[in-house]
Amino acid sequence: MSTTDRSQTAVAGNVATDTWHVLVRELKPVVRDPFTLIFSLVQPLVFLGLFAPLLVGQSGASTGETLQWFVPGVLVMIVLFGTGATGSNLQYEMMTGSHERTLVAPLARSSLLVGRALKEIAPIIAQSLIIVAIAWPFGFAPHLAGMAVGLVLLAVFGVGLGSLSYALALATKDREWLFWGVQQTLIFPLLILSGMLLPLDAAPGWMRAVAALNPINWVVQAERALFAGQLGEPAVLWGLVSASALAAVGLWVGIRGIRRSN
Repeated sequence: MSTTDRSQTAVAGNVATDTWHVLVRELKPVVRDPFTLIFSLVQPLVFLGLFAPLLVGQSGASTGETLQWFVPGVLVMIVLFGTGATGSNLQYEMMTGSHERTLVAPLARSSLLVGRALKEIAPIIAQSLIIVAIAWPFGFAPHLAGMAVGLVLLAVFGVGLGSLSYALALATKDREWLFWGVQQTLIFPLLILSGMLLPLDAAPGWMRAVAALNPINWVVQAERALFAGQLGEPAVLWGLVSASALAAVGLWVGIRGIRRSN
């Protein structure tokens, strides 16, 4: 092995180790205060408890059939609202000076972003399992293999969305109002145009056309197919492609932003 090859291997190893250290650091507050995860489920549970019965009444389907359609959308909603706002934590660190101290630490800049983004996987999996457990007694019967793949898909989607949220925090820096302004402006159109709450079959043509370009829409459709055990559906492939593309773009933008951070 040449000196250059050994140098590149050492750098890759350092990045992986640094990413692991950042990941562990970010997970410690979650482990010390797990009730934060439970409290953040209030909004999804409200939608599940109040919105699902309305769908049952309108569609005429059974509660189990309605939950089979609605619960996967709620899981995507958890990721959308949770990871979409996680950049506010980084913004708080920048405002208090904590972020500056991490920048001068002997860590690879990319690991500061990747470690934070990977941290989002643990809350996503935990919260999703809680929602599934709550809905199960009411007739929700997920396909177990499909659910496992669906959780992986949610994790990939969450890493991408979380990375974009961190990138937005880096771009807005100490302007908290701008972070929340952009976040709120984007999140609700993305939610409505994803079909996670209401089906888009009867929507106007222009809305269906825009929804077809919304990657979250494909993630929602993939989750519904996976939880129903339809692993061979084209929607699953499109959902995996959309989530993977979002993760790649999010990590690229986030790493680029943190390398330029000062």
